[in-house]
Amino acid sequence: MRILISNTSDRPLYQQIKEQIKDAILKNELTEGDVLPSIRNLANDLRVSVLTIRRVYEELETEGFVTSQAGRGTFVASGNIELLRDSKRHLVEQRMQEVIDTAKSLSISKEELNAMIDILFEEDK
Repeated sequence: MRILISNTSDRPLYQQIKEQIKDAILKNELTEGDVLPSIRNLANDLRVSVLTIRRVYEELETEGFVTSQAGRGTFVASGNIELLRDSKRHLVEQRMQEVIDTAKSLSISKEELNAMIDILFEEDK
């Protein structure tokens, strides 16, 4: 798992880390049952406080993405498929909104944008 932190970002460190772990889970780079690095190891690797990583793991657990087992570690949750599906949809919606905003700022019509999406979507097949 590779996590990149930007010191120039407006988002807090814990949020950057949490979003990247969630993205890795949603993209199946981390799968059900995979163990996450220990709090101490990840904090050392990223050169952040263990409190920052603890907060990330606690929030991911609250959101249902991971489970913690005392003495064993933190694992990608095997749970709620619908939650993961909804999160994946939300991730796509966020990215699509960015594209729509950019298209509007460049005076690209909805029809042109849809045509671009159709072409790009078909290229991957």
